[in-house]
Amino acid sequence: MAHTDHQTMRRVLRREIAGTIGVLTDDHDFRAMRRYRSFTFDDHTTYLQQLEAVLRDRAAQGDHTTLALFDPEDYAAFCADTGLDPEAPASRTRFTAELAATGPTIPYDGRPLAVLLPALVDEAVRQATWQYATTLLTRLGPCPTCGEDIGRAAFTRASDLLVRILDTAPPGDRHLVCTVSGPPDTLVSVLHGDQDPHGATRLDEAEALEFTSVLALGLATRSPGGLVIRVSAAGTADRVYGWRLRGGDLEPLTASEVFDAYCTDVESGDLISPEPGVDYREPPALGEESTAPGHRH
Repeated sequence: MAHTDHQTMRRVLRREIAGTIGVLTDDHDFRAMRRYRSFTFDDHTTYLQQLEAVLRDRAAQGDHTTLALFDPEDYAAFCADTGLDPEAPASRTRFTAELAATGPTIPYDGRPLAVLLPALVDEAVRQATWQYATTLLTRLGPCPTCGEDIGRAAFTRASDLLVRILDTAPPGDRHLVCTVSGPPDTLVSVLHGDQDPHGATRLDEAEALEFTSVLALGLATRSPGGLVIRVSAAGTADRVYGWRLRGGDLEPLTASEVFDAYCTDVESGDLISPEPGVDYREPPALGEESTAPGHRH
C-alpha cells in the first residue's frame, strides 16, 4: 500500500513539473498549502522525499529541472489577481512558470535537497535584499544642490570602493560582509570572491550587484553599518579587517575593534573565544576615490 501511495504522489508531482518545480521549503509553508483540497500531501518530510525521487528520475532520463521557491501567500495573491482557481493543479503550474521567469531559482544538479534548499532560500533572500536596496536608492531622487541622481552616484562610488577593496586585499579567496542598519530594516549582504591561479578574483555577478547596492544605500543615506573582509590562502592565517560606515564614508577599524567584533556574540553580547589561526589587523589604505568629493550627497 505504501508503494502505491508513493507512486501516486510521484505522479501528482510530475504533473506539476514543466521544467521548473516550485518547492515548499519549510513546514510552515507546507501547512499553508494544505488548505487546498487538491494539494494531497500530508507530511512535509514525505513530500520532500518523494520530490527528491522524482528529481532523480528526471535527471536519470536526461531532463533538466529548475527549483523555485513556492510561497503560498504569493500564490494566493497571484490567483486573486489573475482570476485563477487556487484549487486547480494547473494554477500551481502556471504560478511556477511565473516563478521561473521572475523569481529566485537554482538548477537541480543531483545534490541532496538538504543541500540545495538552503541555497535556494539564500538566493531568495539575496534577490529580495537587492530589490529592496535598489528601490530605496531610486526613491532618493536628485541632489537638491547639484541635481545629480543620489542613488546612481552612490552606486558608482560603492562600485569604485569595492574594486579598490579587492585590489588592495592580500592574495587569497575573499569573503566580504556589508551591514547597513535601518530604519526600517537592517540589510546584510555577503560577497564571495575566489582567486584563480592567475591571481584574478572571480565574483558572482548577481552577488556583486546586491553587495554594491547595499553598500551604496549605506553611503547615500549616511546610515551606520560596517564592511568586513576575510582573506583565506593556503599556508597562512586568515586575515580579517574592515571599516565602519559613518556619515557616508568608510572609516578603518583598528585591529582590536575587529577582534572585539568577531569575539562578541551578536545575539547576547557575551564574549566568545577567539577563532584560532586568524590574524585581525587594520585595513590597507585604499587610496584616493575617483568620485569627486562634491558627489558625496
